[in-house]
Amino acid sequence: MKFFKTKLTVALLAAGLSFSAAAANITVAYNADPVSLDPHQQLSGGTLQMSHMLFDPLVRFTQEMDFEGRIAERWERIDATTFRFNLRKGVKFHSGNMLTADDVIWTFNRLKNSIDFKGVFSPYEKMVKIDDYTVDIKSTEPYPLVLQTATYIFPMDSQFYSGEMEGKDKSEIVKHGSSFASTHVSGTGPYTITTREQGIKVVFERFDDYWDTNSPGNVDKLTLVPIKEDATRVAALLSGDVDMIYPVAPNDQQRVTDTEGLKLTTVSGSRVITFQMNQKSNPALADVRVRQAIVHAINNEGIVKKIMKDFATTAGQQGPAGYAGYDKTLVPRFDVAKAKKLMEEAGYSEDKPLQISMMAPNNRYVKDAQIAQATAGMLAKIYINVDLKTLPKAQYWPEFDLCVADMMMIGWHSDTEDSANFSEFLTMTRNAETGKGAYNCGQYSNPEVDRLVNAANAETDPAKRAAMLQTVEQILYKEAAFVPLHWQNLAWGAKSNLQMEPIVNSMNFPYLGDLVVQ
Repeated sequence: MKFFKTKLTVALLAAGLSFSAAAANITVAYNADPVSLDPHQQLSGGTLQMSHMLFDPLVRFTQEMDFEGRIAERWERIDATTFRFNLRKGVKFHSGNMLTADDVIWTFNRLKNSIDFKGVFSPYEKMVKIDDYTVDIKSTEPYPLVLQTATYIFPMDSQFYSGEMEGKDKSEIVKHGSSFASTHVSGTGPYTITTREQGIKVVFERFDDYWDTNSPGNVDKLTLVPIKEDATRVAALLSGDVDMIYPVAPNDQQRVTDTEGLKLTTVSGSRVITFQMNQKSNPALADVRVRQAIVHAINNEGIVKKIMKDFATTAGQQGPAGYAGYDKTLVPRFDVAKAKKLMEEAGYSEDKPLQISMMAPNNRYVKDAQIAQATAGMLAKIYINVDLKTLPKAQYWPEFDLCVADMMMIGWHSDTEDSANFSEFLTMTRNAETGKGAYNCGQYSNPEVDRLVNAANAETDPAKRAAMLQTVEQILYKEAAFVPLHWQNLAWGAKSNLQMEPIVNSMNFPYLGDLVVQ
């Protein structure tokens, strides 16, 4: 098994592949299907995977983590707080409406009002129309991550989503529940949806008037089927019932590699898998000694070796190596003896154990339920009795939003490929107005962390910014603000005639519109 060399792969494809292959019809099995068609309802990997199929962002990341234009053809910084985007002309929505600057501004304003996305867009004051194909985005202070956040602006069809249906506002964002946008879609993306049966299948068909006529993609029909169980999912690939699966569980990867006609495509990942410790639901977790004990009790390396089969990297902090803020001294600290001592200092013992509840999804992250079970077993060794409950992600996220358990699993991939984003959502003080701390179910709050992250997001000097974010990571480490487990890697299995290498990336948003089936 090898991690592919991106630039070499792209070069070989450019030199040797003909993209005149006949139109293809494929079936893809994921561990779960999108919970909604509304791209602003939930900030999650599943939503973003769907968004890249049904919509198109202003810009998107390449495999080398550069930026390439999509709906925006060109961009430039006008001044310290103003960034200009020149939009592509002739882009048609699925409804037949033509895209203009009005749609981009409408989408931006909707993002600013989304519970999940407002934190990403909080640095911005407004977006201004210059003409029908030019917009300026204005930040309140100098902001270094404009292009990164622009990857989350997927222009929506403002005419299609405006007005009322059955007495309800068609633009309404409903966090958990049905709305017009959660069940209807008009984007600019390569696919439209012809059939959607939640939990059963989603059928995508190629949009005949898709603007990107240079896309090599030749998949005219794609059927997405959710298969939660790892063994069942890989069996469907091995039997030929499906053409592609994600994820391939670590213990199934060799089977895919060894099977003629199949191939495994892997990418180093940067999504951190963690547990949050809810200081409000269980006052014991407000004691830093208890939180430190829990962190010391977790055998990160054991989880990576035995459960993840070495297909992950142990984590001691939020951001991985290469991110601003990474501190190589902040390593995992498994030490059961120290964990027991800390618990005893906090007043717990075998005769007086701590009772906590724990929740985790069972089809969102690689081996998520098994990791939760192993964690519960490890905590039992330090006088902590765990009541564990695992749920499919469609049921898990409403529970997570209510922070119903004392320990809750959350994985996070930085929305800006930058370590500040982890803190913005996971460890900054919860603030419904700004959206900061939106996924902070640990209820952790430290004014210095808040100050440093906000200061870093207004600092354009990379060295100064990195130093601020390193200090943030050091504070979180010392206070055991959360339980870091590992950064999970990514693996797709597919039939050999699917050209997977050019379309997958470390963000786990495969650009399926560009997929070539030979």
